[in-house]
Amino acid sequence: MKTDIQIAQEAVLEPIVRVAENLQIAEDDLELYGKYKAKITDEYLAKLADQPDGKLILVTAINPTPAGEGKTTVSVGLGQALGRLKKRAVTVLREPSLGPCFGIKGGAAGGGYSQVVPMEELNLHFTGDFHAVTSANNLLAAILDNHIQQGNELKIDTRSIVWKRCLDMNDRVLRNVVVGLGAKSDGTVREDHFVITVASEIMAILCLATDMKDLKERLGNVVVAYNDQGMPVRAADLNAVGAMAALLKDAMKPNLIQTLEHTPVLVHGGPFANIAHGCNSVRATKAALKMADYVVTEAGFGADLGAEKFFDIKCRKAGIKPDAVVLVATIRALKYNGGMKKEELSEENLSALQKGIVNLEKHIENLHKYGVPIVVTLNSFVTDTEAEVSFVEKFCKEKGCEFALARVWEKGGEGGIELAQKVLDTLANKKSNFKLLYEDEISLKEKIETVAKEIYGADKVIYASGASKQIQQLEKLGFGKLPVCIAKTQYSLSDDPELLGRPENFNISVREVYVSAGAGFVVVLTGAVMTMPGLPKKPAAYSIDVNEDGMITGLF
Repeated sequence: MKTDIQIAQEAVLEPIVRVAENLQIAEDDLELYGKYKAKITDEYLAKLADQPDGKLILVTAINPTPAGEGKTTVSVGLGQALGRLKKRAVTVLREPSLGPCFGIKGGAAGGGYSQVVPMEELNLHFTGDFHAVTSANNLLAAILDNHIQQGNELKIDTRSIVWKRCLDMNDRVLRNVVVGLGAKSDGTVREDHFVITVASEIMAILCLATDMKDLKERLGNVVVAYNDQGMPVRAADLNAVGAMAALLKDAMKPNLIQTLEHTPVLVHGGPFANIAHGCNSVRATKAALKMADYVVTEAGFGADLGAEKFFDIKCRKAGIKPDAVVLVATIRALKYNGGMKKEELSEENLSALQKGIVNLEKHIENLHKYGVPIVVTLNSFVTDTEAEVSFVEKFCKEKGCEFALARVWEKGGEGGIELAQKVLDTLANKKSNFKLLYEDEISLKEKIETVAKEIYGADKVIYASGASKQIQQLEKLGFGKLPVCIAKTQYSLSDDPELLGRPENFNISVREVYVSAGAGFVVVLTGAVMTMPGLPKKPAAYSIDVNEDGMITGLF
């Protein structure tokens, strides 16, 4: 069986200018990064303003397991299938992070015969957007420390600095560091921290900003520290905005590449959903809606994280509304949720399936709360049995959902025709009555508790004493009407990764709360979720290599 990278490397790619022609994008409207990658110019995006919007299809999933769900593979396969049906469709995805690529998760280009290519370039440096975000983030950190060194005119309390440096790599030793050691000229000695680039507020800002004016306004609002009176000090106060915006100028432009079947894909931005808001950029999504009749996008990890944040943060901020949701599951993952061991998942086990399907059930219930029609799709494996598939199909129909099998890993767009047809039928026959889970006006604690109880199924929320004080202070400073971005483990509906299925009688523990004022939300840290991950005992990096001809191997 060929690996994903072998399939991708054997593919014959179309020049990106030809892919763009299918969307009526002229070569002059592209900024080329070689033959197969391009950025779309601001001038072209401006010309789209008067075009009608297409239909927006969100792809989400049950909680991820070691058995694999294949959400991105299904997203890519659905876009390919719509292309085969002669529909004008664009897929919109996030950019992969180097951290998980070299860690445990691997890349994020789809899989099998439903991949985005060039696969290696997408998963590695791509067009440099993440490097731009990292540079802008760390420039602000450097300006902040320099301001303190040069006399601290803003009277920043060095014990109340909240801005962290970032790096797009899993590096646990950087979570807590001391900076400024050495001579007096080396700066003020203080504790500092790193987050992974995808958790940086700059990444969130890049993904939520609509244009350069909006970008600069958001950058200026970033809270970096508090002064000796407890008032926020912002990036604008440090005169950092112009230089940061210059670093992000090109990163603001969406990237155009293709699938293995040459259908167009916009890939732009990449905040994680477990520690950030988990959606590609507003610019890319809105541009795609003007370019195509059908837009397939995805939100990170399970629907309890990615879909909730897509709805309650991205849709709220961008004024967009999904027309349908595709909820991805696998027989293997459902059986894993039912207590089966990973090495036994190839065996038929209806009992484990019945126990584990409660995870899917909860996600269906959650999505119904947003008023959007749902199509459940099983990402098919050869080990799935007819009895198992029939059980899931019957269950979904009883829950008021459409159902389709997806064989896109094996067959590409051809294997997604059933799903694509079901999605098209749903869009034609079912109206989306999209609504947000909570209103802006309620308190931060009410917002946190609404998500915890309604989406996760928690009994109550327990706040560390420091977290309660932080919430009080944020509301006092005028941040109480912002939505909440809850950082939580992706592996469970709870904040304990070991609680699979549909946990009951559990509490959510909030340990820290802070504002991302530029992005426009309040971040809530729960459980033991880390904003700077570490590498596993045997990281994926051990298997990655490049031969004398420049061919990369081991990437997945």
